[in-house]
Amino acid sequence: MVVEIELTLCSIIQGVALYFLVDNARQVLSMGQASAWPYVATGLVIILLFWSRSLIHTLTLIRWPLEFVHNFFYIACALVEALAFTHLNDPFTWFVLTAFYAVVVWCLFAYDMRIVALRGRDSAGPVGSRLYGMVGADQLLNIRLLIPLIFLSNVASALVIYLRPDFFVVRQGHYILIAVQGLGLLGYLIYVIRTYIQLAPLIAQTREEWRAAAEK
Repeated sequence: MVVEIELTLCSIIQGVALYFLVDNARQVLSMGQASAWPYVATGLVIILLFWSRSLIHTLTLIRWPLEFVHNFFYIACALVEALAFTHLNDPFTWFVLTAFYAVVVWCLFAYDMRIVALRGRDSAGPVGSRLYGMVGADQLLNIRLLIPLIFLSNVASALVIYLRPDFFVVRQGHYILIAVQGLGLLGYLIYVIRTYIQLAPLIAQTREEWRAAAEK
């Protein structure tokens, strides 16, 4: 039941984020602002990333009772996503908001370390121990390296746009920045998909361990 609630919430809030992306993409593109296309594509990658990561978190971490704070972070992430998607034609604000989005995601990963520890204690079997060892290592990699890099990259992009608007706005130099952001997030998405492929067999086997323990 809790897993179904979690999956439903993730789908709804990312559906809301997708609505804002589509609606604002339609507006800016109908005005002939082709410069927004890279931001639309990057926004789509952001949605795919959040949904993929939330799927992994749901299948590996979520059990009874329902984690309210964890889900509150999901809603906060969707709020910042939607705000960013309303600035597809404003590079400076886009990078400021995506930097703030990285901060919220960073806090989510840090909070979820507590849940990882709980699941590790709940799953003392050999498969469960291996699964949560991998999940914990992935969480730490995101907290210590991947999310900080994304945050610093966005802050740096916003800063150079603010300091050099003549190049990055007037002369369209922001295309370089959004290309770096988009390709970086695409690479991160590939990493997330590969992580899921590695975890999927262990997730099924760990749930079998849970059922066997519950029956005993």
